[in-house]
Amino acid sequence: MASNQFIVASPPTDAISALKFSPDPNSTRIVVSSWDKNVYLYELRDENGNVGEGKLLQKFEHRAPVLDVCFGATEDEIYTAGLDWDVRKIDIATSTQTVLSSHEGGVRSVVYSKEHQLVISASWDSTLHVHRIDAPDSIPSIIPLPSKPFSMSLTATKLVVAMASRALHIYDLKALSLLTAQLDGTVPNKVEVEPWQRRESSLKFMTRCVACMPDDAGYASSSIEGRVAVEWFDPSPESQARKYAFKCHRQTADDVDVVYPVNTLAFHPVHGPLHLEVVTYQKYQSSVAAVDFSGNGKYLAIAVSPGFEDGKDDVVEGMVKIYVRELGETEAKGKGAK
Repeated sequence: MASNQFIVASPPTDAISALKFSPDPNSTRIVVSSWDKNVYLYELRDENGNVGEGKLLQKFEHRAPVLDVCFGATEDEIYTAGLDWDVRKIDIATSTQTVLSSHEGGVRSVVYSKEHQLVISASWDSTLHVHRIDAPDSIPSIIPLPSKPFSMSLTATKLVVAMASRALHIYDLKALSLLTAQLDGTVPNKVEVEPWQRRESSLKFMTRCVACMPDDAGYASSSIEGRVAVEWFDPSPESQARKYAFKCHRQTADDVDVVYPVNTLAFHPVHGPLHLEVVTYQKYQSSVAAVDFSGNGKYLAIAVSPGFEDGKDDVVEGMVKIYVRELGETEAKGKGAK
């Protein structure tokens, strides 16, 4: 193993669904959700300030597999989404869990907007729930979606929801915030919201993941067919002409081109998407389920667990691991970056 990479201690016991670094640039905390019905909080820095295999700080049990997790306004609060149909807030200091809302199906994604103090969840019941954190007793607004959501990501101003049938909706977060503030908040509010933009994916096959650029300029999406598309929010013909797609995650075996799904995407928080250069790391023993960069861009966390592409649903002990790689000065900059 590379000297600048280590394995996190005490990983989950079943497949990993999501992994997120703390939003604090100086923090080395990560939170991980798993199909083993738990959310794990790790600290990678030891008592001497050295980053290494870290330790498991807390584990939070749920009623069903947890499909997504994110930090809130600080690293002391976490939001989760899962197959129990609930959206939950976890207070780290007290280890308490509060149900913010319950969907009518499994909840696939949850994100937090610090700029608008919103928690937004996307469920397989084809709805978004918009929760106002500045009004914790209010009931969330419910926004119908045209189809089942697969992935969700946001910037300071935009929310991107990738759905079945290659559909994408882009919402203006300020408009969502103003709308929810105008509603009563004491009864369920199901509201038809016109997205800022409706798009069809540039990729021909089902979307697996969407990730927004940290500079608020656009997003990338990936598909089950080993491709990634990069697009810009600006609808002008000049900006749309800049979008592109590329192949990845494929190999030749016995003269057959074997293609793998791109399960996860992440933009570097400093260098972003400006330069494209493919760097291939080691081959892992299982699928890469989730990746994320630390807030300062110094570390890359890689969650490895069975992706069940081979049709087998057994998780063998030792197959679930979390790698953390300390990036070199030029490793994430890409070709031609200064």
